[in-house]
Amino acid sequence: MKIELLVDGRKVPMNEFVQKIVGNVIQAIVETLHTIDGGWKEISIHIEKDEGKE
Repeated sequence: MKIELLVDGRKVPMNEFVQKIVGNVIQAIVETLHTIDGGWKEISIHIEKDEGKE
């Protein structure tokens, strides 16, 4: 599994161990959804902070 994390357009370096943890957590969350099976090829997540809620 290849994981890439960008924050404000800057790539955040992650070693293999961290990539594995992040990837496994995201995979587990997605695969618990009723409409998703284990045959997926790519997962994309985009997160924006609500500026009014800090």
